[in-house]
Amino acid sequence: MAASDVTAIVVCDAGPVIHLDELNCLDLLRDFGEVLLPDVVWQEVQRHRPSALRRRRVLLTRIDIVPPAGPDLIAVIEAFSLDIGEEEALRLMQQFPEAILLTDDSAARAAAQRLNYDVHGSIGVLLLGWDRGRRSRRQLLNLLRRLPDRCTLHISRQLLDSIIARVQQDIGE
Repeated sequence: MAASDVTAIVVCDAGPVIHLDELNCLDLLRDFGEVLLPDVVWQEVQRHRPSALRRRRVLLTRIDIVPPAGPDLIAVIEAFSLDIGEEEALRLMQQFPEAILLTDDSAARAAAQRLNYDVHGSIGVLLLGWDRGRRSRRQLLNLLRRLPDRCTLHISRQLLDSIIARVQQDIGE
């Protein structure tokens, strides 16, 4: 993500909202201009992590009506077997093609990339928070090291270790 993303519109799937709240890092979404959640995604967050929707430090905007899927999107949704929340997030992306899609689901990420959307996940938001000075390197490393115990994000140990190693290398730890 680039430094100019502070003005970007973000469309969120449920995962990043839930995971960032579990890590007490939902405030990092303030680095974006607008954070949009399709109604289905809002309801999923309400079911699994209602406290995330009550955080006053970040404004999450619920979008009740999303545009219907165009033919290209229909084909991608079918090819990647996406759930309704991911589908609605991608449908909303049609309306805001310059937006950033935040999702931690690998199939949704692949679908977004196939549609040439800018897509990132919870860890990307954490790294951006460090890059922008909203979390120190030590805080970032602590978050990453404790992630498996504090968060429901599914990430392979190997990938997490490689991210930690890259951050450590950047700071000479």
